[in-house]
Amino acid sequence: MISASLDMLEESLIKKIEVMKKIEEENTRQKEILSSDDIDLSVFDKTIEVKGQYIEELDRLDDGFQSLFDRVKKDVDANREAYADQIRRMQELIHEIMDRSASIEAAEHRNKKLADSYFSLEREKMSTGKRSAAAAFNYYSTMNKFKDIPPQFLDTKN
Repeated sequence: MISASLDMLEESLIKKIEVMKKIEEENTRQKEILSSDDIDLSVFDKTIEVKGQYIEELDRLDDGFQSLFDRVKKDVDANREAYADQIRRMQELIHEIMDRSASIEAAEHRNKKLADSYFSLEREKMSTGKRSAAAAFNYYSTMNKFKDIPPQFLDTKN
């Protein structure tokens, strides 16, 4: 019973690693999108949506792992030597998960900087466009006012 539960815990950790690999792939895809000269925001949004689904899956795996672990913790603690191999394998998997988690966090941070840079540039372009449109409108308005000026008589004698 406990051995089977530990196998399920180990399997849950392996699934978590697989999901984390998928998140890493999506992070790489996001980096490529944000690093390109022509950014397709619909593709970028899709990667965010896919990553959100993977994160939900990670949460479900974590919840399942924690509930199962809570049920077998006392029995495993009481008989640690009998399950030493399984515990060691799970510890290695948890170590890999922690490493991947740090890697994902660093990639997320880099992608956030790229996204902030892109959106800052786009805001600047929009601001410049607004200023150009406002200047053109002011010029147009000013020129329309001048067409109503009656001819002026200019005295050239002194």
